[in-house]
Amino acid sequence: MNRIKEVLEKKGIKHIWLAEQLGKSYNMVNSYAQNGRQPSLKDLYKIANILNVEINDL
Repeated sequence: MNRIKEVLEKKGIKHIWLAEQLGKSYNMVNSYAQNGRQPSLKDLYKIANILNVEINDL
């Protein structure tokens, strides 16, 4: 399972909320969560910060 998806589910966060926080489209964030695309390192750090997790957790 995708770790971004795991963290979102564990925290009860919707993909659309994360997309808004990142300034990305829902489709982009959904593709990150479904392993369709890998976020850039910069975006991965942003996601970790927004979700309040360590980068290694993602």
